[in-house]
Amino acid sequence: MNFLFLYLEFFKIGLFAVGGGYATLPFLLHMAHDNFSFIRQTSWLSAEQISNFLAISQCSPGAVGVNVAAQTGYQYGGIAGGILAVLGLISPAIIVISIISKTLLALKDNAITERVFSGLRPAATALLSAAGWGVCKLSLYNPAALAAGLPWHNVFLWRECIVGVVIFLLLIKLKWHPIIYIALGATAGVLLGL
Repeated sequence: MNFLFLYLEFFKIGLFAVGGGYATLPFLLHMAHDNFSFIRQTSWLSAEQISNFLAISQCSPGAVGVNVAAQTGYQYGGIAGGILAVLGLISPAIIVISIISKTLLALKDNAITERVFSGLRPAATALLSAAGWGVCKLSLYNPAALAAGLPWHNVFLWRECIVGVVIFLLLIKLKWHPIIYIALGATAGVLLGL
């Protein structure tokens, strides 16, 4: 087990994941493609596994990116792997915050600082949007149908799409606690055999 490699891969993800835990998802989803070094050297992580890790992470306490990193690291190297993946993911934030916290206080009214943050906001929005799109593709899209030559309507997981739309509409219309929507999704999954 190459734990230094695991730490460094998650360090790279943490270094560029501007916008929080969900902003790590495009990087994690990118892990599921053959051109990412983690896959070339481990050859076990798939988009479906990341999707499962994401589902578990959203239902468990803590930051989503940290939870996914812990699960991925655990699968790769047990408890030590989980700890190192999390440390790798959060290390860049700790380093950057430690270095610039004093500087930011001195430069909080600086025009350049304000422009930097104005540029980071759209970047964070784009990363979060990409994460949302990636989760939709993992949850609602069936690429195997295309490969099997099935008709176009089999490409989408229609029951999952309907559950997603219904829960989305309920979320907009009713302001219930998020655990209720999680329970509704889980119940729909059991009843519909998703």
